[in-house]
Amino acid sequence: MTKRNVSTNPFDLPALPLLEKPTNTATKRLFVAATRMNDGKTTTCLGLFTALQAEFPRVGFIKPIGQRFVEVHGHKVDEDSVLLDTIYKVHVPIESMSPVAIDSTFTRRYLKNPTEMLPKLEDQICRAFDRVSWEKDFTLIEGTGHAGVGSVFDLSNARVAQLLKAKAVIVCPGGIGRPIDEVALNKALFDKVGVEVVGAIINKVELNKADFIRDHVGRGLERLGVPLLGLLPVQKVLASPNLRQIAAEIDGRWLNAEPTADSVRVKRVVVGAMTAKGIVEHLCPGTVIITPGDRDDILLAAISGAKLSPTDTVAGVILTNNIEPHAKLLELLAQTKIPVMLAREESFTITSKIDTMTVKTQPNDQDKIPVIKQMVQDHLDMKTLRAAL
Repeated sequence: MTKRNVSTNPFDLPALPLLEKPTNTATKRLFVAATRMNDGKTTTCLGLFTALQAEFPRVGFIKPIGQRFVEVHGHKVDEDSVLLDTIYKVHVPIESMSPVAIDSTFTRRYLKNPTEMLPKLEDQICRAFDRVSWEKDFTLIEGTGHAGVGSVFDLSNARVAQLLKAKAVIVCPGGIGRPIDEVALNKALFDKVGVEVVGAIINKVELNKADFIRDHVGRGLERLGVPLLGLLPVQKVLASPNLRQIAAEIDGRWLNAEPTADSVRVKRVVVGAMTAKGIVEHLCPGTVIITPGDRDDILLAAISGAKLSPTDTVAGVILTNNIEPHAKLLELLAQTKIPVMLAREESFTITSKIDTMTVKTQPNDQDKIPVIKQMVQDHLDMKTLRAAL
């Protein structure tokens, strides 16, 4: 297929007749929605893509509307589309995988001129869908948040699923009452526009509660007419950021070993408020020490640990209050591979930011991708899903 540039500006479209609906009706398709943001929709799509490849020779992907985007060859492309294309090499134009990007002024522009913008946006989405579905047996469609997100510009997830003639799956977090309530609410929006909900996936379930949740949530969803397709267990590695993500969250400045930041997974954060003797037991892989930059004793303990056992030392150090260590200490740190960054704020604020940060899977998270693929393969009922499509 010839690659064509697709503009993300709804007023800058080629002079073509409006499609009004996708022309490709042969390709099977599924719309993946969630009950809210960051409920595991992207994780589900990553694993589901692999599972679909075992059933269908050629699988395409599209995220029609994106809110978190990066610039790729002059186009605003949703981060999740870039992620999936990087991992799977989908072999479709990347700009077609992310036809509409919602920037900070989009909603205001739309509300000033909805009559003109809506048909063009719908046409843009339909044309992009046809491109990503060309010669594909199945197209996976990722939504944005819950079924009603996008209603402000008349393109809610429910409406987009209807536009693309797709059936829907809803992803929601663990529990009993909450997932049933939220699936019911989202299903009502899909029902209103005539989109069939063919199943629900419960994400982030503690293994020791899985049987209990499966029994009770399964009964509740059955009353709604929604099959329970599976429970995805909690995977700590998926919620663990790497050091570069933490640096971006706290606006940290690197003092040592920045190149290793992508590969260092943070499993535990310790505030270095104790003595150097007390910090020694915490100098282990996966742990980040947060301490003011003038705590020379803690830095010397970390340096000593790194020299004694270079492969079995602390994951990193965050120095707070914008206090840089003495120049001699910086020279000693440079002789180690300890990642060190400097932050402006004090320890409590930095710790709180890390504790509450949203951890998104990135293209370079090579340790996470196999976990996601295996998790979906082991815990999702593909037979029931396939029969519903």
